[in-house]
Amino acid sequence: MAERAAASFANRLLAWWDEHGRKDLPWQRPRTPYRVWISEIMLQQTQVQTVIPYFERWVGRFPDIETLARAPLDEVLSHWAGLGYYARARNLHQAARECLERHDGELPSDAEALSQLPGIGQSTANAIVSQASDRPAAVLDGNVRRLLARHAAVEGWFGTAAVRRRLWAEAQSRLPPDRGADYTQAVMDLGALVCTRSRPSCEQCPVATDCLARRRGLQQSLPTPKPRNRVADRDLHMLIVRDVEGRLLLEKRPPAGIWGGLWCLPDGDDLDAIEERLGLAVEPQRTLPSIHHRLSHVRMTIRPVVADLAAGTQVQCSGSCGWFGPAQRARLGLPRPVAELLQEMDEGELS
Repeated sequence: MAERAAASFANRLLAWWDEHGRKDLPWQRPRTPYRVWISEIMLQQTQVQTVIPYFERWVGRFPDIETLARAPLDEVLSHWAGLGYYARARNLHQAARECLERHDGELPSDAEALSQLPGIGQSTANAIVSQASDRPAAVLDGNVRRLLARHAAVEGWFGTAAVRRRLWAEAQSRLPPDRGADYTQAVMDLGALVCTRSRPSCEQCPVATDCLARRRGLQQSLPTPKPRNRVADRDLHMLIVRDVEGRLLLEKRPPAGIWGGLWCLPDGDDLDAIEERLGLAVEPQRTLPSIHHRLSHVRMTIRPVVADLAAGTQVQCSGSCGWFGPAQRARLGLPRPVAELLQEMDEGELS
């Protein structure tokens, strides 16, 4: 992008943001590296209004890197439960521990070192640097990719190397010489508020006059969507069983995969598979109404089964299995459908 056109783009965008941009988001008051980092990770694939209450609860419990690093992972996951993509929370915890061990409890101040931490890619590292230090740095979150793909009429899916290189070049060429923090927020805001995925408000856009997609009538076809993945259907039985003290049996899921690292009701393709894995025998009493839950790549039908332990059964619980009462469960990370199911049971709605 020519130097004069790039300056015009940044100037128009900043003027628009000065009047219409978001300036009262909780991570902007104060705008510290830690708060920016947490917000950037939470905002990946998640809307601002969804993130705000999670962010406020998170920084209330984990106000700094040291507190986060020293917290048990189960508690970290419990504060993330409901946001999805749980690897983000595990990466935050691991990155905080690395900062404590290798960076004197602080986030690195340069993007290259930041990008070496778990869960921080180039765009997130640049966003942290620009917003925390006011140094201009190119970002390419989903909203910015959409905006630039339209403004420069960049065709092709972002997952291909050539398209990524082109969009990074477009982002870099538009940077202003100063006001890095404001520009980063402005370009993300314009994508989120005006250059939206469907029905963009071109008449309100400060850079619409030289938007190539608008000139060519390509607003609805750009950016090129990701090739659709096949969504799998899965039936999952979940076992609800209590001990003599009324505590529920829960099992910690493996770190990778669906609901990685969270505590869950024991599940499997059928009850026999659950019994065999945990070395127990149960006597089914009743099946609760099915729960339908959609993940990005899976449509799940959860079939909860209330059961009693067979006489004489001793559950062989390892570190990934245990009995928990309501107060203990409140400190664990639980998948949303499981947390909602257990809450209904605790409140007697499914008795």
